[in-house]
Amino acid sequence: MVKVRPFSGYRPPRNLVEKVACLPYDVMNSEEAAQMATGKPESLLHVTRAEIDCPQGTDIHSTTVYDKAVENFAKMKNNGWLVRDSKPCFYIYAQTMDGRTQYGIVGGAWADDYMNGRIKKHELTRPDKEEDRMVLTRYLHANMEPVFFAYNDVPEIDAIVNKTIKTTPEYDFTAEDGFRHTLWVISDENEVKSIETLFATKVPCTYVADGHHRTAAAARIANEFAQKNPNHTGDEEYNFFMAVHFPASQLKIIDYNRVVKDLNGLTEAQLIEKLQKTMVVDKIGKEIYHPAKLHEFGMYLGGEWYRLTAREGTYNDSDPIGVLDVTILSDNVLRDILGIEDLRRSTRIDFVGGIRGLGELQKRVDSGEMKVAFAMYPVSMKQLTDIADSGNIMPPKTTWFEPKLRSGLVVKDLDKDK
Repeated sequence: MVKVRPFSGYRPPRNLVEKVACLPYDVMNSEEAAQMATGKPESLLHVTRAEIDCPQGTDIHSTTVYDKAVENFAKMKNNGWLVRDSKPCFYIYAQTMDGRTQYGIVGGAWADDYMNGRIKKHELTRPDKEEDRMVLTRYLHANMEPVFFAYNDVPEIDAIVNKTIKTTPEYDFTAEDGFRHTLWVISDENEVKSIETLFATKVPCTYVADGHHRTAAAARIANEFAQKNPNHTGDEEYNFFMAVHFPASQLKIIDYNRVVKDLNGLTEAQLIEKLQKTMVVDKIGKEIYHPAKLHEFGMYLGGEWYRLTAREGTYNDSDPIGVLDVTILSDNVLRDILGIEDLRRSTRIDFVGGIRGLGELQKRVDSGEMKVAFAMYPVSMKQLTDIADSGNIMPPKTTWFEPKLRSGLVVKDLDKDK
């Protein structure tokens, strides 16, 4: 079973939450971050993207930027823009998008659970990207942004959440992107203990939904801090990193689509001819086509939309990887026809999250930047958990979760008595 622990979070006062809260640091560039933080000295972007307060052209990975982040974090605490809760709490974080709400429990996930495989992953990580996410934590001794976990539903946990959300929330606001964010604080010692016990007795594992590199980095940081502490006991705050735990049934994965720069020397007619060996190809016309079921794809080529349906015998539904539409497209089309062998490194392909809509695919092809686009049917949570349970790894750019977790609602210090 997994260990999830309450913690004394740093949080903004209610009247400042909309100024402090911001998008995750990795969904924007420096210029966008600076624009978002304009007129908001309280924004957490001054910590997570501290280069916006450094001279223009400063290397974002330089000590100058990290020192500025430390300075700005201290300023936020000293000015009362982030105030620490007086005792360990759990937090209920609700996100609402398009009329659908998901309720997650913010708590400290145990780094050993990741090392021992009880926090399960479905993507590969790269040490260089892990390191990039570790540096700021080293400087700040704090988790500024949470990772996004899922767990199989537990009715007893649901009951506590359902009781809590009937009370007045601590925060409740709609961000500029139209997504609603609501947070409740659970500070009652009996309820806190109940949640901790339920995870320890009813939840055998959790799943990394979004944030594989941040999760791996958090586990490495815990080990690093432990090695430097001659009095390490395993109970220190640095052994636990901030995660939002959502019941799997509440989560919805949206499509993650592909655009390709060229046809590998083929004409449009030749591409369609080759596709017909593994796909049933139906011309739809000018109207955008959304795949309606598993093993069905949309293709935009030459100003027209097509429906592609994988032929039986070209995929393996008994294989958790082989059943994935991203595998079918990668093997039968991107690799065998378009000659794209390595999705992680090829410069001929790009990936577009479904939050941008299929019109974005059409736009990029019509502009001449790309030659063909493929619209995917979304992966299910069951497919994700089946792959994680089997120890397999999904192909690159398979899952897209939305909305993203808002940063700045809660910050977790890694020094217990700080």
